[in-house]
Amino acid sequence: MNQLHRYLRKVFTVDLRALAIMRIWVAGIILTDLAIRATDLEAHYSNMGVLPLHVLHQFGWNPYHFSFHTLSGLWQIQAILFLIAAAFAVCLLLGYKTRTATIVSWVLLVSLQNRNTFISQGGDDLLRMLLFWGMFLPWGKFYSYDAAKSREPGLQQTTYFSAATAAYILQIFLVYFCTALLKNSPEWHTEGTALYYALSLDQILMPVGRLIYPYPELLEFLTLTTWYVELLLPFLLLIPFYNSFFRLVVVGVLFGFHIGISLTLFVGLFYLINIASIAGMLPPKAMDWVEKHLLSSFRRPLTGQFQRIFRGLKSPATLQVRLSLDKPLLSQAQLRYLREGFVSFILFYCIWWNLSGADARVPAMTGHTTWLGNLLRVDQRWGMFAPAVFKDDGWYVLEGHNNKGQLIDLNREGEAADYAKPSSVVSLFKNDRWRKYSENYLFVNYAFLRPYYCNYLVRRWNEANPHNPVRELQVVYMKEYTLPDYQPVEPKREVLCTCANLPE
Repeated sequence: MNQLHRYLRKVFTVDLRALAIMRIWVAGIILTDLAIRATDLEAHYSNMGVLPLHVLHQFGWNPYHFSFHTLSGLWQIQAILFLIAAAFAVCLLLGYKTRTATIVSWVLLVSLQNRNTFISQGGDDLLRMLLFWGMFLPWGKFYSYDAAKSREPGLQQTTYFSAATAAYILQIFLVYFCTALLKNSPEWHTEGTALYYALSLDQILMPVGRLIYPYPELLEFLTLTTWYVELLLPFLLLIPFYNSFFRLVVVGVLFGFHIGISLTLFVGLFYLINIASIAGMLPPKAMDWVEKHLLSSFRRPLTGQFQRIFRGLKSPATLQVRLSLDKPLLSQAQLRYLREGFVSFILFYCIWWNLSGADARVPAMTGHTTWLGNLLRVDQRWGMFAPAVFKDDGWYVLEGHNNKGQLIDLNREGEAADYAKPSSVVSLFKNDRWRKYSENYLFVNYAFLRPYYCNYLVRRWNEANPHNPVRELQVVYMKEYTLPDYQPVEPKREVLCTCANLPE
């Protein structure tokens, strides 16, 4: 038993300073995500947009989900919730009331994601899980206002071990190992053609991806390398000797891996979230170097800035949020045992969820066991380009019929409808949320989305262009199925939806 404990402590101990960097990074991503989403408050979160509440509840709602964002279909209410989430994200960034800020940020993030699951991607799942485990991690002990005002003895202790640190590291392990298990098609681990198919998707192709696309031998090498890295690299995290060295190897390889993804494929905030997730694994020696060379001149001034910023919060006239968590009814020891037991239970639950979903020969989860994952939103599936890469490529032509009998493309600011492939398909999307929505829009299972998107486009266009309204709109998809070995293919015109501007 002592040997097991020594092994766990050796493998799952983290540096509190690294956790603090991860906290700051996660908070910055939340603020960035809110800023991007805020540009589509009406479109994605109101009853005037592409997913009214009654459609969500009829077709896309899980009975165990919760969402404050579903209390109203007005974009103004959504804006208020966005501002509240941003305020707590700033508190998380600065490390003010860190535990409370983490809990509220997690609740509001889950609420926001549950409002519209049709624009979510794998990075959203990881961000949600980082906040979930963060509620049980002391990631406010360094580089925070809480740390600046703390007088706790032993604050110079920078290492920390608990069930939450084990959960955090094993979460990273599951992300990469399970995505490799899910990629079980020959194009990943025998043919080596997965990256060729991925870079054939013009909807996500970035400039560097365009540069390397013509080289099949390179793409085959990168495909096999990607799969073996995802399959084998996570096991370095479980080696109890030379732990700092292997952590640095994992962090360095994954950092380069995700930078490479961002340069070749349009994945939104996905790569930044993944980089944030590995920042907390930086070992003490690496953090010693970071503090000495990068943070030494900032720590003291930063502390002073924190004190000045929050000095006003000590005034009796200032509204302060005080939760019962600050005055526990149980002893510290009892709370610790409860926390460790709960985190351990959820950790094993997440391992079961991941392995059963990845066909790892473990008992499958049933409806009697998945409710907890859906309630806490610890449900996860790391299936990017799995089991095989999507082959249906193409681009949208929003074919509007105006009162003059002309065909115009709403996707290109009302220019004459042109069915030729654009020089950059990815540039047609405002952001990755719209790209993901457009991807889901293609699936027959999501056909219920189509008329609401079509009518939303007509209304918005006619409001913005009263002198050139459209009386009918066809959402056309120019489908270009990817064939092997760079074989050319003729795009096929598919009308996904037709809607008319009916007079009131």
